[in-house]
Amino acid sequence: MARTVRTTSTATAMAVVLAAAALGLAPHQAQAAPAVTTSAVSEATSQLRFYDIPGSGGITLKGNVFTPAGAGAGAKYPLIVLPTSWGLPQIEYIAQAKQLADSGYVVVSYTSRGFWLSGGEIETAGPADTADVSAVIDWALANTPADAAHIGLGGVSYGAGISLLASARDPRVKAVVALSGWADLIESIYGNRTQHLQAAALLGGAGFLTGRPGPELQQILGDFLGSHLDKEPQMIEWGKQRSASEQVDRINANGAAIMLGNAWGDTIFTPNQYAKFFEKLTGPKRLEFRPGDHATAEATGLFGLPNDTWTNAHRWFDRYLKGELNGVDTEAPVQIKPRSDGGYEGYADWKSVGSGGSEKLMLSDSEHLFANVDSGANGGIVFLSSLLDQIAQAPPTASIPLLPRAFAAVWQSPRYAEDRRVRGTVKLHTTVTPTKSDGTFVAYLYDVGPLGIGKLISNAPYTFHGKPAGQAFGVDLELFSTAYDVPAGHRLAVVVDTVDPLYIEHNPTGAQLTFSSPRTDPSYVSVPLREQ
Repeated sequence: MARTVRTTSTATAMAVVLAAAALGLAPHQAQAAPAVTTSAVSEATSQLRFYDIPGSGGITLKGNVFTPAGAGAGAKYPLIVLPTSWGLPQIEYIAQAKQLADSGYVVVSYTSRGFWLSGGEIETAGPADTADVSAVIDWALANTPADAAHIGLGGVSYGAGISLLASARDPRVKAVVALSGWADLIESIYGNRTQHLQAAALLGGAGFLTGRPGPELQQILGDFLGSHLDKEPQMIEWGKQRSASEQVDRINANGAAIMLGNAWGDTIFTPNQYAKFFEKLTGPKRLEFRPGDHATAEATGLFGLPNDTWTNAHRWFDRYLKGELNGVDTEAPVQIKPRSDGGYEGYADWKSVGSGGSEKLMLSDSEHLFANVDSGANGGIVFLSSLLDQIAQAPPTASIPLLPRAFAAVWQSPRYAEDRRVRGTVKLHTTVTPTKSDGTFVAYLYDVGPLGIGKLISNAPYTFHGKPAGQAFGVDLELFSTAYDVPAGHRLAVVVDTVDPLYIEHNPTGAQLTFSSPRTDPSYVSVPLREQ
């Protein structure tokens, strides 16, 4: 068996990591938890040990293992492997891992390669990362009482993305729980050819702070943030290699049961790409959307607090690794929690979410914009804005009547006599005439109250390159999926401007955009609604 580094209690390990984070220690400076005797861990609970685990290519991964209490010789338990999130150390899942072990699982968590004290360089869910998952499974089967016939993967964010990709590579995986992750990396941070500036900068900064980005990642980040369009094909190919959506046939062939969870306001991995991936899965599957931003919906569960996301994750593993008939497979496979209501809604599939049909808002007035100026309509701040929406139902706002019309196009609906329950993906169809060959615009949908204050329902950017100046072209743009109730007496407003701090914009100096509605091809916004 590999060398055991130490045995410790959950509280001790968590305290050490929190203290290291508070002191801003670099990865090589992080201090080891003080050793305690085995007797410090209650015999009635699962036991935690820290290990050096061999990864792929000869590197060492820093990991920990929870083993069910009283595991005797010859006993076998289902195995769950949890790769860590981007920039977080191996005890990220310690609270959830303990709960799973207490209910009869062997749980192995490890710091993903390139971060903290694990070896190697950051590969951004590349082939070496998925090979690490298989190597950890091999090690666990050889060194713990893990059952080779019942293996699951799970994780948050980076761990979710790695888990999905590994399920395509390793047919031993029978169940996956992928929370706040991605299936399509390109659509997530480069959708509609628009760089998600704050998301990419945050990930890049965290990578340099907590790990060792490899030369490939450094090159990709530099090209991406530097808007090197000549490198666009290479960046897209790099992203496809790290997208589970490109390997969905292999995932379906392997047959793992896949549970996906995300937040409506995720500013790093947008909900649309998860919904599209879910629809392509043919095995047992579940999709959950809740209010919040990246990883905020499941965050409280990482500290051991009650959390709906993690409760359902445990149920998913229990059903597909233990065979328990707990009902999770008989519930509606799509479960959503609207941003403006406390209850859950169940649907047979993603297409049924907007089952009440769609309402078309005709954008008949032509609007002319000067680019390069932020009108005041924007998608907020990464993490913070959608977290406020989750906690206090306080999304980003704008005074719609005061938006400067030289820099913002505005269309409004009549006031509604009844509530409008927006569900699913809002779609914009319009005609754009640019004065320059390149450009960016951002579309927003607002819930406007009686005083003209608009609460952001959804948004999405759109970038074009190489269009003939002065020549009109059609645009079909999907806004980020959502579930939002517009109260009676309010109206909807569609706003378009050219600058948003969330994104990199490509409007040359002096650029102007005209949004028109030709008689033969009218402009509109299609708003999907829930059945009344």
